[in-house]
Amino acid sequence: MFINCHSFHSLRYGTISVKELVQQCAELRISVAALTDINCISGIYDFHRLCEKNNIRPVVGVDIRTDNKQHYICLAKNQSGIGEINRLLTQHHCEGKDLPLHHPNLPDVFVVYPLNNYPEKLHRNEYIGILPEEINLLMNSTLRKYLPRMVILQPVTFTTKREYKLHKILRAIDRNTLVTKLEENDICGQNEKLISIDELLKNYQHYPQIIENTQQLLEQCHFHFDYKTPKNKKNFTESKDSDIKLLKKLAYKGFSRRYHDDDRKAKARMDKELDVINQLNFCAYFLITWDIIQYSNRMGFMHVGRGSGANSIVAYCLGITDICPLELDLYFERFLNLNRKTPPDFDIDWSWQNRDTILQYIFDKYGKEHVAFCGTNVEFKYKSIFREVGKVFGLPKEELDELATKSIEQHDSNSVSAMVHKYGKLLEKFPNQRSMHSCGILISEEPITNYSALEMPPKGFPIVQFDMHVAEEIGLEKFDILSQRGLGTINDTVKLIEEKRGIKVNIRDVSLSKDEERCNEFLSRGKTIGCFYIESPAMRGLLRRLKCNNYKVLVAASSIIRPGVAQSGMMKEYIFRHNNPDQFEYFHPVFEKELGETYGIMVYQEDVIKIALHFGGLSPADGDVLRRAMSGKGRSLSALQKVKDHFFESCKSLGHPEQLSKEVYRQIESFAGYSFCKAHSASYAVESYQSLYLKVYYPIEFMVSAINNGGGFYRTEVYVHEAKMSGATILNPCVNLSEYQTTVYEKDVYLGLMHIEKLESKIAVLIPEERKNNGDYTSLENFVKRIPIGIETLQTLIFIGAFRFTGKQKHELLIEARFLLAGNRPSFKHLTLLEEPQKEYTLPKIQRHPLEDAFDEIEILGFPVSVSPFDLLQTKYRGNVMAKDLTKYHKKQVKMLAYLISRKHVPTKRGTMFFGTWIDAEGEYFDTAHFPDNLSQYPFQGGGCYLLLGTVEVDFHFPTITILKMAKMPFIPDPRYTLDKDKAYDAYNNIREDVSMTFRKPYPQEHEIGLPRRKMS
Repeated sequence: MFINCHSFHSLRYGTISVKELVQQCAELRISVAALTDINCISGIYDFHRLCEKNNIRPVVGVDIRTDNKQHYICLAKNQSGIGEINRLLTQHHCEGKDLPLHHPNLPDVFVVYPLNNYPEKLHRNEYIGILPEEINLLMNSTLRKYLPRMVILQPVTFTTKREYKLHKILRAIDRNTLVTKLEENDICGQNEKLISIDELLKNYQHYPQIIENTQQLLEQCHFHFDYKTPKNKKNFTESKDSDIKLLKKLAYKGFSRRYHDDDRKAKARMDKELDVINQLNFCAYFLITWDIIQYSNRMGFMHVGRGSGANSIVAYCLGITDICPLELDLYFERFLNLNRKTPPDFDIDWSWQNRDTILQYIFDKYGKEHVAFCGTNVEFKYKSIFREVGKVFGLPKEELDELATKSIEQHDSNSVSAMVHKYGKLLEKFPNQRSMHSCGILISEEPITNYSALEMPPKGFPIVQFDMHVAEEIGLEKFDILSQRGLGTINDTVKLIEEKRGIKVNIRDVSLSKDEERCNEFLSRGKTIGCFYIESPAMRGLLRRLKCNNYKVLVAASSIIRPGVAQSGMMKEYIFRHNNPDQFEYFHPVFEKELGETYGIMVYQEDVIKIALHFGGLSPADGDVLRRAMSGKGRSLSALQKVKDHFFESCKSLGHPEQLSKEVYRQIESFAGYSFCKAHSASYAVESYQSLYLKVYYPIEFMVSAINNGGGFYRTEVYVHEAKMSGATILNPCVNLSEYQTTVYEKDVYLGLMHIEKLESKIAVLIPEERKNNGDYTSLENFVKRIPIGIETLQTLIFIGAFRFTGKQKHELLIEARFLLAGNRPSFKHLTLLEEPQKEYTLPKIQRHPLEDAFDEIEILGFPVSVSPFDLLQTKYRGNVMAKDLTKYHKKQVKMLAYLISRKHVPTKRGTMFFGTWIDAEGEYFDTAHFPDNLSQYPFQGGGCYLLLGTVEVDFHFPTITILKMAKMPFIPDPRYTLDKDKAYDAYNNIREDVSMTFRKPYPQEHEIGLPRRKMS
C-alpha cells in the first residue's frame, strides 16, 4: 500500500537508508512496498535484493519532480518500465528537456498523480493518489467520478520527529537558506512516515474501492532482475567465434615481438590463457581494451597497463601491459581463473593531458547509448557537516570556521552548537550529491538506460546513478581509464628531447631503462625527485635503506611501502633481512619455498594467498575471499574473519602447532589494509625506471617537463631547484622568450608565464601566441599596443622582469606604463603599417638594492629565482655539517642550517610527530624526525630557513637527524619596504612549505613486530 517511499538517495530530502526502510517494512509486516526516490533510481537494486531477503515484494519507480514540485509517481510494471523511466530522466538530466507535467509516454509504467496535478483525462495506466488528509475532499462530486482511478498515497520520508527535523535541515541545506525561512512547499508533510497496514487502511475504510485499486495496481508490478548474466558488451566483432579468432591472431602477432618463436614455456602459457579467456567469455573484454590501446598508440600517447591484468601474457603480447609475467613469476590465476566468480578489470593509466581524448574515443566508438561512467555518492564529510548544519541555524562565518576546523572538544558548549552536533551526527554517511567515479567506464550490450538514468556532471561525460559496487552486483564490469601526471612528464620529456636536441628516445622499450647501471646508482642513492612513485621522502628513504639497485628490489619496494605491509611491521623486517640475509632463518619450509624471493615475508597479495593455500590448506574459493579483502573490494578485517575458523581447523588437520598457526594468521590478518598485487608493483616499477632513465640522461628536459605537468609530491619550487642542481640556469619569465609553460634553450630554463599567479591564463596564453604571429615585442609601448592588459597586470610583469630585454630599470618601466595606460585597460589594437615613434623619457637613475628582485620573485612566483633562500638570511653561518657527510656522524650531534621543503604529519602513541625534508646550502636533501615532546618546545613556524640541532641516526645507510632544538632564521628586511616596517617581513612569512597529513595508526616499533627470525617447530 506504500507506493511512494523515499530513501536518503532522494538527496537532501529523504532521511532513511534503504536498509533501514526495508527493515522497518519487515517489522511492520508490510508485504509489498515501492521505492520511489526523487528523480533517481540509485537505491532500486539494493532495495530489490533486501526486500527479497525479507520476503517483501519489491516495487520500484521514481518520484518525478521539478524544483520539489511533484508531477507524478512512476511505478514500473516490469524491467522494461524501469528503462522507460530512465530514458525520461536521462533526457531531462543530459539533454535539458523539461519533464512533462502530464501524460509521459511510458507504456510499461503506472503513473500516479497527486491531487494538485492531475489532468482532466486519465490514460489507461494513470491514477490519482489520495493522501489520508485529502479523503474529506472526495465529498466533492467533481472528484468522486475519478474514484475508479484513485489509489492510496501515503508517502514515506522520515521515521521519527528527530528525522523530520533532519529532513528540514536537509531541505534548508539544499535551498541554501535558514531552517526558519523554509516555506511549506519546500518540505514534506508532517505525516510522511511508515505506519501499520491496519492504521493506514483505517483512513480509507469508507472508500474500499481506493483500497482495491491500490492492491490491483501493486499486483501488476513485477520487478525481476537477473544479477548473474553479464551485462557488458558481449562481442567485439560480430560473434564470439570471430572474437576468439581475432584475439588469437593478435596475441601471436605480439608474441613474435615479445618472445622468440621457439620459446615453448611462453607459448604453453599463451595457449592456456587463451583457452581460459575463451571459456569465461572474456574475449570481447580483451579486444575492447586492445582497441583502446591501438587508438592511444595511433595518437602517440603513452599508457601504462597495471593491476592484476599484468599477470596475463596475452595482455603483454597485445601491448596492454609492459610486464612480462614469466620474468616475475606472475601467475595468470590471480587475474582470471575458472573458479573466479567476478570478472577482472584492466587498470590503464594515461597522461592527465590525454585521458579525455581516450574517453571521447570510447564514447564515440561504442555510442552514448551504451557507455557511461560509474557514479559515486559524495557523502557529507566531517567539516562540511558542521559548516552546512551550522549555516542553516544562522551561525556567522567565524563560528562556522571554528566548527569546521576545530575538534568537537574545542567547540563552544552552547545550545546551537549542541544542535549542530546532534543533527550533524545523524548526517554521517548520508549521500550529499552524486558525482563521477574517478575512472570506471561501463560499456553495455543493451542500452545502458535499461539499468539506470544518466546524469551529466560538469566534466561532460554521462554517469549512471549508482556506484561501482552496485554496477558489479548487477553484472556491469567497469573499464578503469585512469590518469596521472607522471606519464605526462615522461611523454613531454621525450618530445622535448626530440624538439631541442633532435634525439629520438624510444622510452617504451623497457629494456632501455630497466636495470641500467647509472639508473641503478641514482636509485640506490634515492636521487629520484620528479620520478613517478619513487620521489616522496618516505620512498627515497626506503630506496637508500635497501640500497635498491635492481628491478626486482624496486618491485618489492613499491609494495612494502604500502600501508598494509608497513602497518604490519613487514616493511621493517624486510629491510633488516635484505641487509642481513645471513641473520635469519625461514620459520617454516613453506615460507622458504613460496616466499624465498622476499625473505619469507608476505609483501604482495599473492604471497598471502600462497601461504593461505600452501600452509593453511584453504580452498581457492577462500583464497578469493582473501584476495577481495585485500584488493579494496572488501577491505576490512571482517572479510578476513570469514575464513579464520576454517584456516585454524585446516592447520590443525595438517599437524601445524597452534602457536605457529596463530603467528601465520597474525601475518595474514595484518594485510587487511591496502596492499598491492605483484603485477601492480611491477607496473609502477617499470614507469619509475622510465622516468628515472630520462632524469639521469636528460635531467634538464625531464625537470622542465615535471614542472609543466604540475610536479608530483612537491611544489613547483622544488622541481625548479632540482633543475638548477642538474645544471640548468633558471631565468624569470620574459615576454620574448617564455612560453605559457616553462621552456628550455640549451641550459637556459625560462619559467613559464603560467607561474605568474596574478596573470590571467588567457593573457598568459595570448602573449606567446601574439609574439609567434607578429614577431618579438620591441618595447613596452609595442607590447601594450598588442596585448589587452590592465595596469596592475602590467606592473606584475614589470616586477618579475618580463621586460628586461628593454634594458630599462623597473622604476622607468613602471612610470612608462602609467603614461601608456593612464589607469585605463585598452582594448586590443591592431598593428599599424606606420608606427609612430616612441616617446623618450629621461628619468633619474635609481640605485636598487641587489636583493630587491628576489623579494619580487617571492611575492609573484612564491619562491626566489635570482638567488638562493640562504642568500637572503641575516646570518652568514651555514652549519657545521653538510648533508652529503651525514652518514659519518652516526649517534653524534650536528648543527645545520637548512631550508624547509616538506614535512609529514605522523601519528604515534605519544602524540603527533613530523618528518621533515630539507635542503642545505649546497642544495642537497636530508631528513629530520621531530618527536611530540620536542615539537611542543620547538614547533614548525611555516616555510623558510631553520637552524637545526640534532642527533644523527643512520638506519641501514639512511641518515635521519632527530631534532633537539630548532629555530626559524630571519631574512633581511625586505629592501622594498625600508619606510614601511610593518611590511618588511611579509614576504618571508609567506614562504611556502609542503605539509602532508596522515591519520593512520602508528607503525609498530621493532620490538613490537615479533616476526620470528628462527625456525618454529
